[in-house]
Amino acid sequence: MSDLLQNTIKMIQPLDKEAMAKAQARQDMLTKPQGSLGRLEEVSIRLAGIQEKALPRIEQKAIITMAGDHGVVAEKVGNFPQEVTAQMVFNFLAGGAAINAVAGQVGARVIVVDMGVAADLGDKPQLVSRKIAAGTKNMTQGPAMTQEQAVEAIEAGIEVVTDEAAKGLDIVGTGDMGIGNTTSSAAIYAVMTRQAVHDVTGRGTGLTDEQLAHKVSVIQRAIKTNCPDPKNPLDVLTKLGGFEIAGLVGVMLGAAARHIPVVIDGFISGAAALIAIALAPELKNYLFAGHRSAEAGHRLGLEYMGMNPLIDLDMRLGEGTGSALGIFIVETAARILAEMATFGEAGVSDKEEE
Repeated sequence: MSDLLQNTIKMIQPLDKEAMAKAQARQDMLTKPQGSLGRLEEVSIRLAGIQEKALPRIEQKAIITMAGDHGVVAEKVGNFPQEVTAQMVFNFLAGGAAINAVAGQVGARVIVVDMGVAADLGDKPQLVSRKIAAGTKNMTQGPAMTQEQAVEAIEAGIEVVTDEAAKGLDIVGTGDMGIGNTTSSAAIYAVMTRQAVHDVTGRGTGLTDEQLAHKVSVIQRAIKTNCPDPKNPLDVLTKLGGFEIAGLVGVMLGAAARHIPVVIDGFISGAAALIAIALAPELKNYLFAGHRSAEAGHRLGLEYMGMNPLIDLDMRLGEGTGSALGIFIVETAARILAEMATFGEAGVSDKEEE
């Protein structure tokens, strides 16, 4: 494990209990029955602990959408050709994708990162190029990447979020793009959660029953070929992962090390979170699950990590769309804590003592 990765993990500290206690005390004095705003209150209190501020603020927002291709597409596991990854990256850059619309609605900037697209994307001023290789290898025939590449990709994610933090960043959402990445992610879910492959594998881009059965068999073959060690998250990532998944691991670790809350997207971001939390268990407290994906296995993964999603809209697009919506919820929670008046401030009578 590299110095950058080790040092980043060491920087992830327990939440600030004093800030959380102050946030809780203010919540209890706001002009409402205690607990009446439900999980919004819990979100604001945890946010205070992350930012180490009794009154946390969310102003500078970003979605980091990472793209990479997967060698396992050679096994015909999906309905779309690999070229779509690069085409969608160009769509992100042109502002024409769902993530652009949703991020614009919540006021978040979108950072598009080439982690390993199997095409030359050229020199685009809005594109962050951290390409590790032109896609991973076919995981049914051996490891998807080398351990050195896995660490390099994680470090790239750390560096990308560090660069964004230098520009001003109060919260970050994770997103992805990569044809074949639900296959890679399902393999990670199966190994890390010890669930049966067929229970965590979904239809992705709309597979038939026959195609789904084939996808399950491909994942089973990849796991049998590689024998990944569930107690060694870096080994699992190396053998079954994708460069964009590894990059998102780095984003999560790098943000938490700088006391920046992270809202994760759906199935692919969940795979990255499984790896990242295994590397740094304290990270879990810095993560909010933006939504529950309709993709099979995401519910099981969230339950394994002990994460309760903020919304459930049957979405399964990726790109960071669920994390962007989650950022709106987290920001709302922060604004309630900071902007609502207390009973004393508003001159409103509190509940009577018995």
